[in-house]
Amino acid sequence: MPVTDEAIEKIKAMIVSGELSPGSRLPKEADLADRLGLSRNSLREAVKALSLIRVLDVRQGDGTYVTSLAPDLLLDALGFVVDFHQDDTVLDFLEVRRILEPAAAAMAARAMSDEDIAELGAVLAGLSDDPSLDELIENDLEFHRRLAAGSGNAVLGSLVDGLSGPTARARIWRGLTEEGAVERTRQQHQAIVDAIAARRPDLAQAWTTVHIGGVEQWLRGTLGAAGSALG
Repeated sequence: MPVTDEAIEKIKAMIVSGELSPGSRLPKEADLADRLGLSRNSLREAVKALSLIRVLDVRQGDGTYVTSLAPDLLLDALGFVVDFHQDDTVLDFLEVRRILEPAAAAMAARAMSDEDIAELGAVLAGLSDDPSLDELIENDLEFHRRLAAGSGNAVLGSLVDGLSGPTARARIWRGLTEEGAVERTRQQHQAIVDAIAARRPDLAQAWTTVHIGGVEQWLRGTLGAAGSALG
């Protein structure tokens, strides 16, 4: 095992065992390196790597701390990963969304408060009749963010939210090139809200599956047509 990976595993073990808890400050570099049997160099590399994935927080002049380890913080890197993938690979992420987000919608139908449901509906109502591209993107992301949070499961919500933003490009591309796509999206969003408000988990799940499946189906067709044209 590379030295840096070994250092990462040792720090991880301290966190998993509870020796270092969320918010804890790590011992001084020299003391920790000596205690773990590591060089200060490999320890620095490990700390740098763990700070990039939001496990550690390096505060200049103050020390290094374990973060809150909240799911949304740790899964924040997911969007970073998705951004590096091409459109055909984005299909894989849309497939995952089609599996996870309908489940989140069904949970939201059980868990969301009346006030949160009203706010979700207000997001849709706030979109103008002739929205700009920026308005469409912002409204779509906010809708799906609130829907994910409405599941009441922080891990599921963070996963869905992490997948929603990076795959927005495909959804907007569809809205710009497919006739009626924007209006159809608005209608499907409203159907999801109505199902949640009616406390119908099965209906919320079904509408969300249709909604995300439509984007996935469109992208598959578009990429397939582009591939045929090039061939």
